[in-house]
Amino acid sequence: MIPKNHKNFIDTSIDILKEDLRILGVAVGGSYITNEMDEYSDIDLVIAVDTAHYNDVMNERIKIVEKLGILLSAFTGEHVGEPRLLICLYGPELLHVDFKFVALDDIAKRVEEPIILWQRNNCISEVLKSEEAKFPIPSLQWIEDRFWVWVHYGSTKIARGEIFETIEFISSLRQMVIGPLLLMKNGKLPRGVRKIEIDAPESIDLLKETIPTYSIESCIKSLKLIIQMYLELREHFLTEDFIKRTEAEKSSLNYLNTIKNINE
Repeated sequence: MIPKNHKNFIDTSIDILKEDLRILGVAVGGSYITNEMDEYSDIDLVIAVDTAHYNDVMNERIKIVEKLGILLSAFTGEHVGEPRLLICLYGPELLHVDFKFVALDDIAKRVEEPIILWQRNNCISEVLKSEEAKFPIPSLQWIEDRFWVWVHYGSTKIARGEIFETIEFISSLRQMVIGPLLLMKNGKLPRGVRKIEIDAPESIDLLKETIPTYSIESCIKSLKLIIQMYLELREHFLTEDFIKRTEAEKSSLNYLNTIKNINE
């Protein structure tokens, strides 16, 4: 069941967007697709735009979404690498809505299979047939090539006493490495640490131990646990062509083990 506030916004938006002939259709992604939308969910709308009018629509995005409700704030998505995205907050009953304005010619390139809510002359359906959705799956080799450099980097922050920086760094390793690999191990998409409490419950107690308190000792302990979890996950996903960066691993671990002595 879609929450009432969400459904009303979607229905109203479609009725209004239909009036703009430059807009060719509306699709929805995210939790709507998996029927997991609840009162806390945002709405992920994909707005298909006539390619000939795409630049004009992009320049008018704010004006377009202002017509859909009481817009409290809006900003573009360059910080997540998606300038086509417009992130919005509506009121008075707060609702987060992400609009991705996509030229019809480009709509086939996607990370998930959206649900088409409305379209002109089946134009979105026809374009989507040309290409399958591909969610980006992290390469274990890509991670391995970087992981031990990251470990050394984090170790230098601990040694320097930059504890806040280290805490954020360890969080990034959970987000970029441990979370995605745990989710993949459990047959889920590698969406950082999203819903990991539900999708990888057997690992939560250990994962909680990777959250450091404000101390050098706690940061060292947490980073070592991150390393331990990575090594176990690495073995799970290991393939014959995988190259372990053995020397980098050994050197980085040796450096980490010297930090306590440095600070004593």
